[in-house]
Amino acid sequence: MMNIADTLHHWCRENRPFALATVVGVTGSAPLPVGTSVAVDADGKAVGSISGGCVEGAVHEMCLQVLEDQGRARRVRFGYSDDDAFAVGLTCGGELDVVIRRVDPAAEPHLTHALEEAVRGRPVATAQVIDGPEALLGCTLSVVDGDRTLREALDGGGPVDRAVTAHAEALLRSGRTAAASVGGDADTCPDGLSVLVHVRAPRPRMLIFGAVDFAAALSRAGVFLGYDVTVCDARAVFATNARFPDATEIVVDWPHRYLERTVVDSRTAVCVLTHDAKFDIPLLTRALELPLAYVGAMGSRRTHAQRLELLREAGVTDAQLAALHSPIGLDLGARTPEETAISITAEIIAHTNGSTGLPLSQGTGPIHRPVDPAPARLLPAT
Repeated sequence: MMNIADTLHHWCRENRPFALATVVGVTGSAPLPVGTSVAVDADGKAVGSISGGCVEGAVHEMCLQVLEDQGRARRVRFGYSDDDAFAVGLTCGGELDVVIRRVDPAAEPHLTHALEEAVRGRPVATAQVIDGPEALLGCTLSVVDGDRTLREALDGGGPVDRAVTAHAEALLRSGRTAAASVGGDADTCPDGLSVLVHVRAPRPRMLIFGAVDFAAALSRAGVFLGYDVTVCDARAVFATNARFPDATEIVVDWPHRYLERTVVDSRTAVCVLTHDAKFDIPLLTRALELPLAYVGAMGSRRTHAQRLELLREAGVTDAQLAALHSPIGLDLGARTPEETAISITAEIIAHTNGSTGLPLSQGTGPIHRPVDPAPARLLPAT
């Protein structure tokens, strides 16, 4: 849903009813992830995509039907058909579970508020019931940066709302869209239900230490991947906006001192490109103490060996050193700054998703694997 938040916010402000179709489950290989949505208004205008084209026509027709009959939400499955190559299905061989429901903005003011806050860039989570009691299918609850707005169609602030809110807040902290199970016991919802929590959170951060040519290329790649990129160097002559026009922020400070005062979380990537011990050792000593997504350091294998000795002398444990990616990047044969940036970002992507970094031709099983949300801990400035 958050992939089309701008348009949905516009339609909600106009009190324009629309049908919302959302991917709530993926089996095998599928082109778009859980949480991706397409919306259709009464005039047939559509925004978004859930399959890259494979089943869009069928979903569009179902959305119009839901709008016309004003019926309950429905859950449908699309998959590949071996018997009929022209049947509605996914040519990639996967299966999609899709929930389609009618949204009346006047009846769901909390959704309008959540979308407005999402458009403004505030952290927002909206939980949507995707399985469970028929009367609740498609119902929503929103959490906006810690403030909750509950839809009475769940249980009016009762145990179901509290349980769903707790899941939404946890996923909001982690910055991930994911499904969660609620109930199945007498204290919440006896029958149990599943919710998909749509999350719009601030972009993850990439902290690049060392204002070198490689940092300029890496900052461009980081922004392209959706990071807020900070370039930090103690040398003011090198850390300039002119040299790093793509970076979100340029900081002139000692790297370890900046890391101690800035805000990071479990999605933050730290890339140390200075390969200078007087900067690297205090910086990495601090970085390896934090629950970051990725910590990498540039340098030759000889530099890496010397760096490990100095870090151990500084009190860094072997368990902490195991989290260090050094020499930084995947073995792509990179030589130029641009190629090196691809090498580094490829390793970050692989590590974040728990993947091997090997060629897909050498692997087996599904290409797209589900990723469980990792708990995130926001570390305030000290």
